[in-house]
Amino acid sequence: MRLRLLLTGNELMAGDIIDSNSAKIATKIAPLGWEIERKVTVGDHLELLCEQIDGLCQGADVLLINGGLGPTVDDLTSQALARVTGRLICEHPAALAHLQNWCETRGFALGKANRKQAMLPEHCDIIDNRRGSAVGISLEHKGCLVLATPGVPSELMIMLDEVILPLLQQRFASDHRRIRRFGVFGLGESSIQELVNQHLTDLPQGIELGFRASMPVLEVKLSAGADINDEELQHWSDRIAELLHDHLLGVIPTSLPATLLAQLGSQDLTLCTAESCTGGLIASQITTVPGSSNAFTGGVVSYSNDLKTKLLNVSPATLNEHGAVSEEVVIEMATGALAVTGADRVIAVTGIAGPGGGSEDKPVGTVWIAWGGSNTLQTARFLLPFDREFFQMWTAALGMDLLRRQLAELPPMSSLGQRFQRWDLPKHNLL
Repeated sequence: MRLRLLLTGNELMAGDIIDSNSAKIATKIAPLGWEIERKVTVGDHLELLCEQIDGLCQGADVLLINGGLGPTVDDLTSQALARVTGRLICEHPAALAHLQNWCETRGFALGKANRKQAMLPEHCDIIDNRRGSAVGISLEHKGCLVLATPGVPSELMIMLDEVILPLLQQRFASDHRRIRRFGVFGLGESSIQELVNQHLTDLPQGIELGFRASMPVLEVKLSAGADINDEELQHWSDRIAELLHDHLLGVIPTSLPATLLAQLGSQDLTLCTAESCTGGLIASQITTVPGSSNAFTGGVVSYSNDLKTKLLNVSPATLNEHGAVSEEVVIEMATGALAVTGADRVIAVTGIAGPGGGSEDKPVGTVWIAWGGSNTLQTARFLLPFDREFFQMWTAALGMDLLRRQLAELPPMSSLGQRFQRWDLPKHNLL
């Protein structure tokens, strides 16, 4: 199947919205052995849309159009499809019934603007959208099946699962590739590839190894076709997992917060946080995981020295002698949070996010992290040479990974942590 994708919207061209829909589509079709042959993005310009639709249909089996089915004047997909295929625009009875029902169930009056969404190319079929107000469009042009969907990601995903993918499977052969995805923290793509080259030289040609770089968790993917049976795929999945060892978080979907919470839950332990430079990011990420309240008691964001003293009982003398970004202070932050919350374990961070505030002995990017319990507290100093946003992201990730490793009795630090650790100060508690 030759599959092409057309995305439309001025907001995509201007960068106001980042295109995530094409990635979602690609992820959905990959297990079926299909891939997007070509992807084009255009703004809300009728002539350009017509030109691209006509050109992309030439020689293609399927064209997926995403966006431009809304109620406003800049939603032009229906009009463009009608012009390219030489059809009239008319009110589609099924689309109108869908709109009326959608409005009634929400207590809305069907206005003129919304009614525009029922104006579709003559004799087209509709694609059901049980979540949104706009139905999709299905028609053929130049021997190509054209399927148009709304740009709202949640609506697109439902339409893909319930209508579009089943339709494509009926019309086109699929390989039904099986994919194993692993979440990895602390190893880069090149390091993993070197490990594979050294230790998995007998990896069969029928199994493809791939990577998806996303921060802070890297995805490692094994993809197998019909010539690889389930037992063989499992064998190689186990070998990859063994190779990744302590950097492996688990099978996607997973994350550092989810993995850490699972480890805490398995040991019936609770967690608190004491954050300065990350501004509550660690607590925020942890609470995105459903069920996090079972293990997470809460956190303290003590950005100022005054609040470090008032909320976490950090000694003013310690702050004056060593400064807020120091091992002594992060230890007192950690012990203070444990005392205030009654939790079993803690992650505490204090650092210099920048771009200003650094010094010769404490440059921008310096961060102290403490983790563990009252009798297992450990500390380490890192220098993270990133901008403010990435500094905070990596600090949060390192803190969660360090505690994950301690709980699981793994090697104390990832390859990434070793790379950024500062050894120029004496260590009292670790490593």
